[in-house]
Amino acid sequence: MKKSAQVTLTVVATLGLAACNRRRPDPCQQETFNEQACQEAVNAGGYYWNGAWVPMTYHYPYPYYYDSYRSYAGRGGQVTPAAPGAYGHPGDAGVARGGFGETGAGLGAGE
Repeated sequence: MKKSAQVTLTVVATLGLAACNRRRPDPCQQETFNEQACQEAVNAGGYYWNGAWVPMTYHYPYPYYYDSYRSYAGRGGQVTPAAPGAYGHPGDAGVARGGFGETGAGLGAGE
C-alpha cells in the first residue's frame, strides 16, 4: 500500500511539473509584460500563445496595465517577458511586418 501511494505521488508531481511548463504568461501581467502583445490582447479580448488563441477578459484599458507594469518594475520587480515570437499569430513565423521585401524594393523608388 505504501509503494502504491509513492507511485501515485510521483505521477501527480510529474504531471504538475508538466503543467508548469505549459504555463501561458499573460502579456499584460506586470511580471511578464509585453507592450505590443498586451495592447493587442486588450483590444482583441485575448492573445495568441505559440499560435493558439487564449481568450481573456481585460477589465481595464491598456494604459492601466502599462502603468501597473511600470510601477512594478520601478519598485525593482523582476520582469521576465516571454521568448520573442511566443505571442505570434499562426503563420507569423519569419514574416517581417511593415515592408514589401524584395518584391517592392525597386518599385516607385526612382530606380
